[in-house]
Amino acid sequence: MKKAVFFLTSIVLAAIATAGIAQVRDFAPVTPAMLMNPSPDDWLMFSRTYDAQRYSPLNEINKQNVGRLTKTWSKDLAPGVIEIIPIVYRGVMYVAVPVQTDGMTRTAVQALDATTGNLLWEYKRSATGVSRSKSLSIFEDMILFAAPDNFIVALDARTGQMRWEVMSSGLTSGTLVFGDKVLTGRTCAGQRAGCYIAAHDARTGKEAWRFYTAAGADDPAGDASWAGVPEATRIASTWGLGGSYDPGRNMIYWGVANPTPYTRAARHGGNIDAIPRTAPADLYSNSTVAINVATGKLSWYFQHLPGDDWDQDYTNERILLRTKVGPDPKFVKWMNPDVPQGQERDVVVNVGEGGGLFALDRTTGQFLWASPFPYDVPNFLISNIDGKTGKTTINWDVVLKQPGDRHTICAYNTKSYWPMSYHPGKNSLYIPYADACLDMTRAADSSQSDRRVGVRRPGSDPEKFGGIAKVNMTTGEIQRIYEGRAPGNGATLATAGDLVFWGDLNQKFRAFDADSGRILWEATLGGPIQNSTITYRVNGKQYVAVVTGLGALTANLFPLAGIEPQRNNAIHVFALPN
Repeated sequence: MKKAVFFLTSIVLAAIATAGIAQVRDFAPVTPAMLMNPSPDDWLMFSRTYDAQRYSPLNEINKQNVGRLTKTWSKDLAPGVIEIIPIVYRGVMYVAVPVQTDGMTRTAVQALDATTGNLLWEYKRSATGVSRSKSLSIFEDMILFAAPDNFIVALDARTGQMRWEVMSSGLTSGTLVFGDKVLTGRTCAGQRAGCYIAAHDARTGKEAWRFYTAAGADDPAGDASWAGVPEATRIASTWGLGGSYDPGRNMIYWGVANPTPYTRAARHGGNIDAIPRTAPADLYSNSTVAINVATGKLSWYFQHLPGDDWDQDYTNERILLRTKVGPDPKFVKWMNPDVPQGQERDVVVNVGEGGGLFALDRTTGQFLWASPFPYDVPNFLISNIDGKTGKTTINWDVVLKQPGDRHTICAYNTKSYWPMSYHPGKNSLYIPYADACLDMTRAADSSQSDRRVGVRRPGSDPEKFGGIAKVNMTTGEIQRIYEGRAPGNGATLATAGDLVFWGDLNQKFRAFDADSGRILWEATLGGPIQNSTITYRVNGKQYVAVVTGLGALTANLFPLAGIEPQRNNAIHVFALPN
């Protein structure tokens, strides 16, 4: 192996056996200004920047030379669910991984030399269990971690020693630092008291505020939208990817999941008409909420799916971008007639787990345009959106109105906790998707569970079950630049080298031409690509990293794709040869 692999000039890394703890040497604290404008060399949060665009300005690896990518290092990991996206700062990779100790599965946070994979330090959580956290965060000289035993933990970024911890609940989304606050989303643990987004002081762990994501009596339209359901039993969680942040507006944008129980009848004493078919219904389920990061107060909300009947989440990332708004009716089904064509807007964009692509005004939440996604079919879960008001209407034809009713609802697990990306030079989203639907039968009575089975969309081509859609954010035009049998749980990554990196469940990690979608390079990694795709630079050399393994939703997609499941938890890192 060449000497350059072991030699770092920008920082000095040393594995010093001081009470068994290694250290990161010459560590420079990460300031709020650095988080707002990170170095292209670093990957400081799950989508690199506060706007969640997952775009890297690095272009050493580009369309001309990507075919020469080779594996620089890899690191096998213990079995267990893994959904983490690593972060990288000044040549050090921080990642949360499953570990085996004393025959038990636990979670560890590790600091690795990002050029070799060598372990610098490891913090092992004593509690058993594997973290489903999707993100770590870094602030000043601390790594912030959502542990599987529901503690928010701050670790010394140099040594891995714990600085503080605070008990919380239902931590599956991970941590994000906005300003000097660490924010977390969570599952609800079966009650409204656990349904909230929390902000803690990043230096001390003291709670600053919490915003409840199932509306209560003190929320506008809260009681009315839940139609008399007792406040304590209203449930709508934020289990998925965390939100994005607009420092100029001091606003965060966060996605909320479905209400539970799954059917509107089960939530409302058997009465399917207790809540409206048009938003608002069961707030703030299936909504985007815009919250002032200083106070935790709601600025606006937009409900994408009212009174969900099928567990179709609208949690996961919101991408912030600035674009001319000119939706073309040839490509876009629903648009606001009051928005002048070609007007520039700051927008927030999301794709639902149950499908649908939405563009909203970032300041007010005004509806701009939306399209069914990935396909416009009669059993799409939304039947209409009023362009002027943005009020969405549930597709009543596929609501489970009576016990024993059965419907196929499209879409389902279209794009979940694996984030999409945006290339500002091309004004295009790159959305990884699965062409799946939900076959659901309502339980005969309350003592039974609803039958829920993921299926391929009726009439669809099994050789086109997974894909990447390139979407023009001015016109709304969708181009399917890649289609294949195997879908993915992998994030897309767009780079200034005009590449899109993405991996599928069939072990293939690929680089695509960002214009045409042509495959320019691929590697078979021995396991399904899981979330995770990032890029960074050390000493002028660009690396691309990805994690393989199984997430909580991965196993359900294998039989639909007709491929054999592989596991193989590992980190894989690639670069151009010297």
